Amino acid sequence: MADPAAQSIHRDPALFYWILFPITIVMILTGVLRHYATILLASTPKKQPLPALREQRSLLRGINLRNNAHVISPTAFASRKEYIVSAYKDGSFLKDPDNRGKPAGNPMSDPAAMEGMMGMMKGNMAMMVPQTLIMSWINAFFAGFVIMKLPFPLTLRFKSMLQSGVATRDLDVRWVSSLSWYFLNLFGLQSVFIFILGNENAANQMAQQMSQMNPSAGAGAAMFQPGQDPDKVFKSEAENLEVVEHDYILRGVEGRLLDGV
Repeated sequence: MADPAAQSIHRDPALFYWILFPITIVMILTGVLRHYATILLASTPKKQPLPALREQRSLLRGINLRNNAHVISPTAFASRKEYIVSAYKDGSFLKDPDNRGKPAGNPMSDPAAMEGMMGMMKGNMAMMVPQTLIMSWINAFFAGFVIMKLPFPLTLRFKSMLQSGVATRDLDVRWVSSLSWYFLNLFGLQSVFIFILGNENAANQMAQQMSQMNPSAGAGAAMFQPGQDPDKVFKSEAENLEVVEHDYILRGVEGRLLDGV
């Protein structure tokens, strides 16, 4: 059975230079500008009082003990576990023990929470405004252009992703439209930004979205969310520590070493 004829489109070669290159260069420059704009808009973190810092680090200490229990001896784990669980239940690490058991205050009245929300809004503005302008620019000047053909075959599932703005049902899925090239650059320039700006850059939109969706990934100020009761968090972590089954990684290491000789 003969193979189907390859689909070809007669295109102006200048489209490659007047559409593909400008979109790529504008996306890279926009990411660099977003990185420096985010740095300029970021507010200087305020120095936290000692009780609040102790409260956060104490919770982090319990989490580290639970995650790394296998690297310390059973006696050391038992003593640390007893001390931390007792302190969690007694509220010894709370920054304000007098408010223990009382309902949490309004997060909108907390200056630290308001400052964090303002920082998030600034980050969203630095991310949304440039993308809105670029999207309008591409729709105004480059809508409906087919600029390149991928050298490898793809399934029909990729058609809607690679041919946005081109309403043709019979077009080969390997052809890429100008609007789809914008989306590919939007999600695929992380390596370029790391090369230009380093690992800790604010140029990548997906990285910013992930950090905003998971703000508790970092330690320190993000350990307690606004409106969250620290006492309940401590008690929950105490329960997690109590059910940990300790398995010392060096138990029977002498026999295993001799068996391997």
